Amino acid sequence: MQAVAAEFNISQTCYLTRIPNSTSPNTRFRLRWFTPVTEVKLCGHATLASAHTLFTTGLVNSNIIEFDTLSGILTATKVPDVSPTNVSEVQNGGVTDCFLIELNFPTVPAIDFNSAEASLISKALNDAPLIDVKRTTPADDIFVVLPSGKSVIEMEPRFDDILKCPGRGLIVSGAAPPESEFDFISRFFCPKYGIKEDPVCGSAHCALAPYWSQKLGKLDFVAHAASLRGGIVKIHLDEQNQRVLLRGKAVMVMEGSILV
Repeated sequence: MQAVAAEFNISQTCYLTRIPNSTSPNTRFRLRWFTPVTEVKLCGHATLASAHTLFTTGLVNSNIIEFDTLSGILTATKVPDVSPTNVSEVQNGGVTDCFLIELNFPTVPAIDFNSAEASLISKALNDAPLIDVKRTTPADDIFVVLPSGKSVIEMEPRFDDILKCPGRGLIVSGAAPPESEFDFISRFFCPKYGIKEDPVCGSAHCALAPYWSQKLGKLDFVAHAASLRGGIVKIHLDEQNQRVLLRGKAVMVMEGSILV
């Protein structure tokens, strides 16, 4: 599996295996995620892609899928997209109902970071001023807040210096401007795991949601992942159960076979 992920050389390659005799009322699959260099414990956009594939190819007939993963049992739920412009979409030559996929993930706690190492982080982010620095557990990512969402978008990372930073990767975020449709903006860099910049990091939003909930005093957000490819994530923080519900869309752009 690792060799195939290295061959694809994209941020995440995931593998699904149906669990045939599960006691759960929902269809259950084993799900594993690999970067080009290692297996990881949690990945949002690859889970979204997995659920989308299962829903759209007829491999499951229900609206709920359960995934058995290194982070426990995760669920993906097919929900209607009630936006008036999203009644249907064209895919594979046909028109299909448009829907969102809601992922139910655990929150990721963020703790105080050793301020003595903050200069390393600032240098890695091209000497960007740091408003706040946290460290996530157990993923061990460094969580950095910049003065604004605009500064997150414009920041040019120094990947050689990111490799020297503590932790696994860097989550960089900032508040969106008041006139924006978004609440906050983020990017995620993880060159140690073979990912210079993740297009959209669902698992990072499991740390971002609790943080911005405290700062903005709300539980529902629309977030913008400001990578070159980019993406929009709709988020609900379930404080009571310490879960993050992530809603997004996927589009199948390629299918084929690989010989191993």
